[in-house]
Amino acid sequence: MESLRTPDERFSNLPNWPYEPNYVDTLKGYEGMRAHYIDEGPKDADHVFLCLHGEPTWSYLYRRMIPVFLDSGARVIAPDLFGFGRSDKPTEQSDYSFHFHRNYLLRLIERLELKSVTLVCQDWGGLLGLSLPVDKPDLITRLLVMNTAIATGQAPGAGFEAWRTYCANTPDLPIGALMGRTTPHLTPDEIAAYDAPFPDGSYKAGAQIFPMLVMTDPNMEGVGTSLKAVKFWQGFTGQSFMAIGMADPVLGAPAMYGLKKVINGCPDPMEILDGGHFVQEWGEDIARAALKHFGDL
Repeated sequence: MESLRTPDERFSNLPNWPYEPNYVDTLKGYEGMRAHYIDEGPKDADHVFLCLHGEPTWSYLYRRMIPVFLDSGARVIAPDLFGFGRSDKPTEQSDYSFHFHRNYLLRLIERLELKSVTLVCQDWGGLLGLSLPVDKPDLITRLLVMNTAIATGQAPGAGFEAWRTYCANTPDLPIGALMGRTTPHLTPDEIAAYDAPFPDGSYKAGAQIFPMLVMTDPNMEGVGTSLKAVKFWQGFTGQSFMAIGMADPVLGAPAMYGLKKVINGCPDPMEILDGGHFVQEWGEDIARAALKHFGDL
């Protein structure tokens, strides 16, 4: 598998991102591919927040939430999926698949020996992360879920179909500009941080193909695993908290209220009226509300 590695200097002086990078290139099945994650807070903390990003972002998306989690005394793990952030980027779109990324997360969790996890997820972070209990039913004790879905082969809505078509026809996806357009309060330096992982279009195979991998047909890879995940969440006995960026045209209120019905015991969501799809950019208030709900504040 051919892959590219973003030069480290592109990640210098990122605003509000003081965290040291951690790398691993010996995960089973991914030998030689370098994966990046941040690992902050005490290793023996009672709670571990596992923050999973989606497409086309990276762990930087959680910079407004991580400090709140750390202040509670927790440990925070925020990995970059292959193809994104500081992780290596396979150059062929055919290298990307649901199980390629899901198995990477499973191997990383095993390497870090994570337990008592609070899953924090949005977009593809949810499509993948919400399926992890199928293999590790005791891993997740709490859930903070935002603007995502469990994809089980349903036909897509018009908003998602438009996004999928746009990505299919835009090889050099203007990621920073897209983030700025959907999140108007971002500064130019923050927008540049979202562009940092991608020196040019050759690094963007994952960013372009991910919308095509969303399981909108019952025969697509990942549907069987996701259907098993639905059963897990229907019987979930842990705590959960949901926040919705209500201005999201793809995975906004209709999708999230549908997901709420799947998650056993999920309370009424926190609605961020001006929040877009990347609702972590409104994340400090969300993190504080979630911790208060969990009893950590």
